[in-house]
Amino acid sequence: MSGWDEGGVYYSDQAHSWRDGRGGTDDPEAAASRHSVLQKLKEFIRGFETDKNVFPYRESLVHNPKSLLVDMEDLDAFDPDLPSKLRSAPADYLPLFETAAAEVLVSLRSKVAGETGEMEDPVTGDVQVLLTSREDPVSMRFLGAQYISKLVKIAGITIAASRTKAKATYVTLICKNCKNTRQVPCRPGLGGAIVPRSCDHVPQAGEEACPLDPWIIVPDKSKYVDQQTLKLQENPEDVPTGELPRNILLSVDRHLVQTIVPGTRLTIMGIYSIYQAANSTASHKGAVAVRQPYIRVVGIEEANEANSRGPAAFMPEEIEEFKKFAAEPDVYKNICSKIAPSIFGHDDVKKAVACLLFGGSRKSLPDGVKLRGDINVLLLGDPSTAKSQFLKFVEKTAPVAVYTSGKGSSAAGLTASVIRDNSSREFYLEGGAMVLADGGVVCIDEFDKMRPEDRVAIHEAMEQQTISIAKAGITTVLNSRTSVLAAANPPSGRYDDLKTAQDNIDLQTTILSRFDLIFIVKDVRMYSQDKIIASHIIKLHASAGLASSDSKVSKEENWLKRYLQYCRTECHPRLSESAATLLQNNYVKIRQDMRLQANETGEAAAIPITVRQLEAIVRLSEALAKMKLSYVATEENVQEAIRLFTVSTMDAARSGISQQVNLTAEMANEIKQAETQIKRRIGIGNHISERRLIDDLTRMGMNDSIVRRALIIMHQRDEVEYKRERRLIFRKA
Repeated sequence: MSGWDEGGVYYSDQAHSWRDGRGGTDDPEAAASRHSVLQKLKEFIRGFETDKNVFPYRESLVHNPKSLLVDMEDLDAFDPDLPSKLRSAPADYLPLFETAAAEVLVSLRSKVAGETGEMEDPVTGDVQVLLTSREDPVSMRFLGAQYISKLVKIAGITIAASRTKAKATYVTLICKNCKNTRQVPCRPGLGGAIVPRSCDHVPQAGEEACPLDPWIIVPDKSKYVDQQTLKLQENPEDVPTGELPRNILLSVDRHLVQTIVPGTRLTIMGIYSIYQAANSTASHKGAVAVRQPYIRVVGIEEANEANSRGPAAFMPEEIEEFKKFAAEPDVYKNICSKIAPSIFGHDDVKKAVACLLFGGSRKSLPDGVKLRGDINVLLLGDPSTAKSQFLKFVEKTAPVAVYTSGKGSSAAGLTASVIRDNSSREFYLEGGAMVLADGGVVCIDEFDKMRPEDRVAIHEAMEQQTISIAKAGITTVLNSRTSVLAAANPPSGRYDDLKTAQDNIDLQTTILSRFDLIFIVKDVRMYSQDKIIASHIIKLHASAGLASSDSKVSKEENWLKRYLQYCRTECHPRLSESAATLLQNNYVKIRQDMRLQANETGEAAAIPITVRQLEAIVRLSEALAKMKLSYVATEENVQEAIRLFTVSTMDAARSGISQQVNLTAEMANEIKQAETQIKRRIGIGNHISERRLIDDLTRMGMNDSIVRRALIIMHQRDEVEYKRERRLIFRKA
């Protein structure tokens, strides 16, 4: 990533673009043409009206004299010739536009000068003109030599931002012989200044002629603007499978500096330019003609949080169709039928995934605390129960999604990493999966295979929805407003009904409490069900090759994606009073039930029921209301949310075997024998790895689950203690 520093000053004979609008060539025709364009641009700023007597650009200039945002479509409506000129030679016509804006500003101010009694005269070229357009962005992969010096529009995600630097617009030179001074304009962006080789001073009698290259730069007398470089990477959903994401260098100046943080999704308008990389000549001897591309930004649009194209992308007929769909009585059922249609059954999981895709409402409290609206779901269970299929479906359907596998993900890859740039030796931040999926979903497969320290890294991202970094002198906070959909297997690979819930769900309570819904997905062996599933899968395979069915599925998926975007942008429901009361009473009852269960079994539930779970039900209720484009979450929504919560998280907390229940005399005897053997293996005050102890005793012919049960009973009697996330067993008595 070379070239975070600006290009050096170097010599060239090419004509400089006329930044001040006065013209740099002697060609009278070109000067006349420039003058007519300048007049047209001034007319546009002064005279363009949207409604009767509404002049947006004139008013914008008066309110904000520093910058002017111009819509290319407005320019096209005013004079179709102007946008084509701007697109083909933006480096020439943009400075002219800025001159026009500055001159219009002077005349507008002179009109109101009589009221204030004083006249301000801004420096010509003081207004920064920014462009915006409704055209589709070009893919970063297709940017080639044919686009050089042309106006381009691309979309992506910022992955790094440099510190601000001062970039000279005019360099003041002094001749070391005759002390003659001269101002030389600098090329904008990462370009350098074009310094003349000789001094034009005519020597008098007895004076020495000025030598070649006599100029010395006087930095203090030169003029500067702020400049910053950004690194823009392709959006994750635009990267072809198996390819590395491409990135490009951006240069922003003046009022665009320090407006963008890493992790922001952008659509930018800019001039595709080239520069001589600082270290490229050293590495490519003789490659003088090779230049690095970058984009000089002339307009930035931040993508909306809920979708990446902005609300303007919806057509009126589309909105009409969405509202009609939302008014139907069985919307919820219709949406759930569109969720992962290739998967048979798992109706409640599909409902949960629908809630996750729509999400609740994000709230900001008066004290500045933000409450998340995103829903996190964990699918835990047997292999071959379509867990990964759900993840893949969500990756395709969510407006913004990143898919990652637990084993191949490190803490830095999920959150953010600090990297040192080779050329400038400067540290910069690169966002990970959670930052890239801001405003969408992160799908984490094989969640149980992650290293515990990597799993801990996403605690903050899952609840506070931020990622705090303190490395290499960089302390900052990045946004990660994402939902998490995770899939995991129990420690033994399969869900074992002979084990307790704690043993099957071998994750820390700190991470479990951050999931709104936890589903235990079992592979139940039932003749009738197996037969239906088998015929469903065979049908899928048989119809997979048919083109018509394929296009129908993709059409459905696209429609769902658009409906999702619309709901997430337009609708932010809140609980009604009656729904809030119902929820409050239910939460108190759930807590009471869990307390009673804990007293009976003598052990706390595997999944804690805390205030987070209450917030989870609120989010689910809001998501259910959002599906119907309703601004109020009703009692009906709350009841469905509580039902979903009960069949998932509550069932998971109660699952597995409770300790002293259904013990036959034979089992009780086996447990006693196991206890004796455990005591023989571990002396009082000593400890042993749980894995090793269970392996030793199973080699003696004991049942794995009986040994675990014996350990749990000893733990309840306070004879043994678990240490290091239940990996070590310490004997107390």
